[in-house]
Amino acid sequence: MLLKAKMTIDKDYKIGQIDNRIYGSFIEHLGRAVYDGIYEPGHSAADEQGFRKDVIEMVKELKVPLVRYPGGNFVSGYNWEDGVGPVNDRPKRLDLAWKTTETNEIGTNEFVDWTNKVNAEVNMAVNLGTRGIDAARNLVEYCNHTSGSYYSDLRISHGYKEPHKIKTWCLGNEMDGPWQIGHKTAIEYGRIATEAAKVMKWVDPTIELVACGSSNRNMPTFPEWEATVLDHTYDHVDYISLHQYYGNHDNDLGNYLAQSMGMDDFIRTIISTADYIKAKKRSKKTINLSFDEWNVWYHSREADKQMEPWTVAPPLLEDIYNFEDALLVGSMLITMLKHADRVKIACLAQLVNVIAPIMTDKNGEAWKQTIYYPYMHASVYGRGTALNVLTSSPKYDSKDFTDVPYLDSTAVYDEENETLTIFGVNRHQTDSLLLDCDIRSFEGYRVVEHIILENDDMKATNKQIRNNVIPHNNGTAEVKDGTLVAKLPKLSWNVIRLIK
Repeated sequence: MLLKAKMTIDKDYKIGQIDNRIYGSFIEHLGRAVYDGIYEPGHSAADEQGFRKDVIEMVKELKVPLVRYPGGNFVSGYNWEDGVGPVNDRPKRLDLAWKTTETNEIGTNEFVDWTNKVNAEVNMAVNLGTRGIDAARNLVEYCNHTSGSYYSDLRISHGYKEPHKIKTWCLGNEMDGPWQIGHKTAIEYGRIATEAAKVMKWVDPTIELVACGSSNRNMPTFPEWEATVLDHTYDHVDYISLHQYYGNHDNDLGNYLAQSMGMDDFIRTIISTADYIKAKKRSKKTINLSFDEWNVWYHSREADKQMEPWTVAPPLLEDIYNFEDALLVGSMLITMLKHADRVKIACLAQLVNVIAPIMTDKNGEAWKQTIYYPYMHASVYGRGTALNVLTSSPKYDSKDFTDVPYLDSTAVYDEENETLTIFGVNRHQTDSLLLDCDIRSFEGYRVVEHIILENDDMKATNKQIRNNVIPHNNGTAEVKDGTLVAKLPKLSWNVIRLIK
């Protein structure tokens, strides 16, 4: 059966300009993300600093603009001073967050070097768990002040004359969670975040700050946490964070692929909460959103329980993603683009080995997981203006959601390069969708590529057969008399690119 869906795309139906940082990612001192991930000095592909060049090339292909660092739960027990200066003088520490041993072989300066190699900026998190405003302001001084002060001169003595000029900073991590080192109430966190924000911006007024929102939408304090925290921090921060992970725990595909609707509701609730505080304070300032942890995460949870404590860089959170995970990741990217007017930063958590699109074998090859492809497509082709696409699609109901459209879609217009890109997921498990899209305002545009990611096996991965789940560009999209017509195969991720 061939179902039909309709779309209308118009240049004037704008959501907002897409901040490229929406395609950010995350590297935490967790598992093999750093050690044996981005950094493996004995590897045949290692550069002079020990960073794997094969990983660097894969990250560059993704065009990741921003990488959050060094955590995550890790940061709430981290002393940043442990990771600077001569490597041989750095202490080994017990990381209580993940029950491992941290060697501190890689720290702030080395990570900045790595981000420069992959053409990304750093989204630096400060420790507001075991530490506070003094360590936070000192780290800003170390990273961003030119010279002539204790910490800026300390950086220079470590071989970095020029400041790192880190723009985006996170005020702690998941401080609402009882699992967090230094867990705080909303009032406690709101107060310390406010005072940290003040002094950090006194050191460098150009930085932007992200306050901790709820760790997930199921927290008992959500969204009162956001309201209380913003009540304290509103005048001093620029973003409020969101974290959310999904998994197909019940092996219910229809319900699993609908979970991006929960993500949409999460975003809308945070926007409403932030705007309530804006109204309460009679402020002209708008707080935007940083979705700085998002992904699928559930495959590795049982294996992680077997980890031996206090080892160095054990395999942790190494989810092996399948085809259905890639479809949901595609819909999550679409969801954030639909809110590009308010979601300005996002970080796929994480980037290498730990719930990641890129995996590495120790002393072996680096390879791409299924989720690599929708992430790459969105990052490479989804830059410009997010458009408010009018869509009509058949719908279905699942266990947790009603009126789930089979077609999940959005569009991005790059006016400078005169390109239009349509992203679409067909959630239907048995039928193709015949898409009829009115693009009359894009007169003279033609299809240059219709990329499709599809597979008959929803559980197919790239672990054993590296190219088992990869996209092809044999889609049928074409333009006829101002109408784009395309067949979207069942259970597929689609990227339709048009150019004038």
